[in-house]
Amino acid sequence: MTNSSFSCTVYSRLEPFTYFYYLVFLVGIMGSCFAAWVFKQKNTNHQCRSIYLTNLLTADFLLTLALPVKIVVDLGVAPWKVRIFHCQVTACLIYINMYLSIIFLAFVSIDRYLQLIHSCRIYRIQEPGFAKMISTVVWLMVLLIMVPNMMIPIRVTDEKLNVGCMDFKTEFGKNWHVLTNFLCIAIFLNFSAIILISNCLVIRQLHRNKDNANYPNVKSALLNILLVTVGYLVCFLPYHLVRIPYTLSQTQVIADCWTKNSLFKAKEATLLLAVSNLCFDPILYYHLSKAFRLKVTETFASNKTRAQQEMPRCEGDA
Repeated sequence: MTNSSFSCTVYSRLEPFTYFYYLVFLVGIMGSCFAAWVFKQKNTNHQCRSIYLTNLLTADFLLTLALPVKIVVDLGVAPWKVRIFHCQVTACLIYINMYLSIIFLAFVSIDRYLQLIHSCRIYRIQEPGFAKMISTVVWLMVLLIMVPNMMIPIRVTDEKLNVGCMDFKTEFGKNWHVLTNFLCIAIFLNFSAIILISNCLVIRQLHRNKDNANYPNVKSALLNILLVTVGYLVCFLPYHLVRIPYTLSQTQVIADCWTKNSLFKAKEATLLLAVSNLCFDPILYYHLSKAFRLKVTETFASNKTRAQQEMPRCEGDA
């Protein structure tokens, strides 16, 4: 076909994905609200790791704001202005959450490694003041990359079905979008390397203590780190394997219609995996924050005790 960019319909049949997004939203909003309540109850601001986890939780709330709009747009029932708002704002919030999550998980991994290896020595990165400063820098860096996608003016497009976000972009907007994608891939590669190296070093150190009398705790810690690492790779690696060829299909470097459709569906499926980190983050808080873990244990233990006390007693009970 000539004019394949106009005759090839890509942005269609998204309804199956919306049910999974809806499930992620429900589980994620409940988990994030509970995590926010726990962090508010426990004063952990003096702990470096908790500062990074609190920033991760803040990024998760941005994602919970974006998901309902994406669900409505993908169902095809959103008004035209809402579809434009999604392309300019909420779609960017999804990616802001993704890369903030990756970066703060990297800092958490570094902090955990330094605490294990050099428990008696405090490095600069382990100081709460430095953690707050670097968190601010991270937010500014990610926003500096992403916010221009929201601010660059869009071109006027006739109201019609099966319009993608790239159809709203001017030539400059498309170029910035491509630049943003490659910057984000660089962020993913660099900080993923930090996470994997830190976790491997922690696993090696813990494995050396396998003959220790405290081995059951060591074994549990090893399992937790392996689960966190596998969860990270499952959530974020597939999306970034698809993102480069998908970006090329958006800029007509890849023009074959069947390939563009396949890449779009692959992007949506892997983006769903990436967004599902919203459901796993409360579990991450439980394993990585001792204060969070203690508060959860206290809460459920007190609720269980209260329930036992309120149960009706039989006449023969002493």
